[in-house]
Amino acid sequence: MLFFRQNIAPLLVVLVFVVALIAVSARIFLPGDMAAPAPIEEVTPAQGKAAVSRPDTVAGLPPALSALITGLPEAPAQL
Repeated sequence: MLFFRQNIAPLLVVLVFVVALIAVSARIFLPGDMAAPAPIEEVTPAQGKAAVSRPDTVAGLPPALSALITGLPEAPAQL
Protein backbone atom coordinates (compact mmCIF):
# COMPACT_ATOMS: atom_id res chain seq x y z
CA MET A 1 0.00 0.00 0.00
CA LEU A 2 2.86 2.36 0.74
CA PHE A 3 4.35 1.74 -2.72
CA PHE A 4 1.03 2.65 -4.35
CA ARG A 5 0.63 5.81 -2.27
CA GLN A 6 4.16 7.06 -2.87
CA ASN A 7 4.78 6.02 -6.48
CA ILE A 8 1.68 4.99 -8.43
CA ALA A 9 -0.88 7.56 -7.19
CA PRO A 10 1.33 10.62 -7.90
CA LEU A 11 2.16 9.21 -11.32
CA LEU A 12 -1.56 8.82 -12.11
CA VAL A 13 -2.24 12.40 -10.99
CA VAL A 14 0.57 13.74 -13.18
CA LEU A 15 -0.62 11.67 -16.16
CA VAL A 16 -4.19 12.97 -15.84
CA PHE A 17 -2.85 16.54 -15.61
CA VAL A 18 -0.66 16.07 -18.71
CA VAL A 19 -3.53 14.57 -20.73
CA ALA A 20 -5.82 17.46 -19.74
CA LEU A 21 -3.12 20.00 -20.58
CA ILE A 22 -2.58 18.47 -24.01
CA ALA A 23 -6.32 18.38 -24.71
CA VAL A 24 -6.75 22.04 -23.77
CA SER A 25 -3.62 23.13 -25.61
CA ALA A 26 -4.70 21.38 -28.81
CA ARG A 27 -7.11 24.26 -29.53
CA ILE A 28 -4.12 26.40 -30.51
CA PHE A 29 -3.49 24.22 -33.55
CA LEU A 30 -7.10 24.02 -34.74
CA PRO A 31 -8.20 26.08 -37.73
CA GLY A 32 -9.60 29.49 -36.81
CA ASP A 33 -13.21 28.57 -37.40
CA MET A 34 -13.02 25.49 -35.18
CA ALA A 35 -11.24 27.17 -32.27
CA ALA A 36 -14.11 29.61 -31.69
CA PRO A 37 -17.15 28.67 -29.64
CA ALA A 38 -20.08 27.17 -31.50
CA PRO A 39 -22.42 29.81 -32.95
CA ILE A 40 -25.86 30.16 -31.45
CA GLU A 41 -28.47 30.20 -34.19
CA GLU A 42 -32.16 29.57 -34.22
CA VAL A 43 -32.85 26.35 -36.08
CA THR A 44 -35.90 26.31 -38.30
CA PRO A 45 -37.52 22.91 -38.80
CA ALA A 46 -37.62 21.49 -42.30
CA GLN A 47 -40.99 21.62 -44.01
CA GLY A 48 -42.50 18.20 -44.29
CA LYS A 49 -44.13 15.54 -42.19
CA ALA A 50 -42.38 16.76 -39.01
CA ALA A 51 -44.33 20.03 -39.06
CA VAL A 52 -46.89 20.48 -36.28
CA SER A 53 -50.41 21.25 -37.37
CA ARG A 54 -51.04 23.85 -34.63
CA PRO A 55 -48.33 26.25 -33.47
CA ASP A 56 -49.67 26.29 -29.88
CA THR A 57 -48.98 22.59 -29.33
CA VAL A 58 -45.61 21.08 -28.61
CA ALA A 59 -45.19 17.48 -29.76
CA GLY A 60 -48.85 16.80 -29.05
CA LEU A 61 -48.58 17.71 -25.37
CA PRO A 62 -51.55 19.19 -23.56
CA PRO A 63 -51.36 22.98 -23.11
CA ALA A 64 -50.56 22.63 -19.40
CA LEU A 65 -47.37 20.67 -20.17
CA SER A 66 -46.38 22.57 -23.30
CA ALA A 67 -46.02 25.70 -21.16
CA LEU A 68 -43.10 23.99 -19.42
CA ILE A 69 -41.25 23.76 -22.75
CA THR A 70 -42.23 26.98 -24.49
CA GLY A 71 -42.61 29.16 -21.41
CA LEU A 72 -45.56 31.17 -20.28
CA PRO A 73 -47.08 33.67 -22.73
CA GLU A 74 -46.13 37.25 -22.08
CA ALA A 75 -48.87 39.15 -20.28
CA PRO A 76 -49.44 42.82 -21.12
CA ALA A 77 -47.97 45.21 -18.57
CA GLN A 78 -50.48 46.19 -15.91
CA LEU A 79 -50.06 49.73 -14.63
